[in-house]
Amino acid sequence: MGYSALFSPDLGNYPVVCIHETILGEPCPSCGLSHAFSLIIRGRPGEALDLNSYSLRVFLFFALQLLLRVGLSFIYLKETNVRTRNGLIATDSVITAIMFLIAFFPLMKFIVWSAGTLF
Repeated sequence: MGYSALFSPDLGNYPVVCIHETILGEPCPSCGLSHAFSLIIRGRPGEALDLNSYSLRVFLFFALQLLLRVGLSFIYLKETNVRTRNGLIATDSVITAIMFLIAFFPLMKFIVWSAGTLF
């Protein structure tokens, strides 16, 4: 999130380049995510979706994970019962796994489909 806020999509001053695009000369499914995240942080989600159609769902995953981590950390630290703490960890794991699948399944499906066409 900090990386996306720090670097401007208008200036294009991102220090990390896509290795896939550099080597193969074609964009990968995650190309444009850094630029898209910067646009989302700046309140321009429509432009972000133009750069990468997966950007909004992936950004929301990371934003919700940040909120979840902070919130659950406070609850975990306040809770003294070991059984309740273990239940909290298990619930958190299930919620995170479901959120991950919702956010990344279309991207993973595209990657697997693309890999199948290479061979």
